[in-house]
Amino acid sequence: MYSVIKHLHSGLRWIVLALLVWAIYDAYTKWKTNTAFDKASRKPSFLAFNFTHIQVLIGLIVYFITPRINFSAGLMKDQVMRFFAVEHPMMMMIAVILITLGYIKGKKSNSFKTIFWYYLIALIIIMAGIPWPFMASYNSSWF
Repeated sequence: MYSVIKHLHSGLRWIVLALLVWAIYDAYTKWKTNTAFDKASRKPSFLAFNFTHIQVLIGLIVYFITPRINFSAGLMKDQVMRFFAVEHPMMMMIAVILITLGYIKGKKSNSFKTIFWYYLIALIIIMAGIPWPFMASYNSSWF
């Protein structure tokens, strides 16, 4: 069960990243061309918003069933356990909060500029918080 959910979480990251890049590009072009802010024009940012929240829900399941984290006295001294127990979840939660705020504020103010900046900062935080496969100590995979 753990392996399936972990691979789902790891594979879904690519969809989330692609949707975020699409939403950022779309918001930037619509901001610069003064496109009308309506339901149809918000579709990329809405999809990124939804898939990011789905990813967080799956990540929470992984967090509570993972054998990688041992909540013991030495948790904070072990770099890998600290990353998966504290750093990764906190960075992702901050990014999701930014995406949520950006979508809600952008929708209320009819501003693609707001969506662009919030999503861009969230994407940077997500990229920094992903346990990439080339980071050997994290023993991660591409999927």
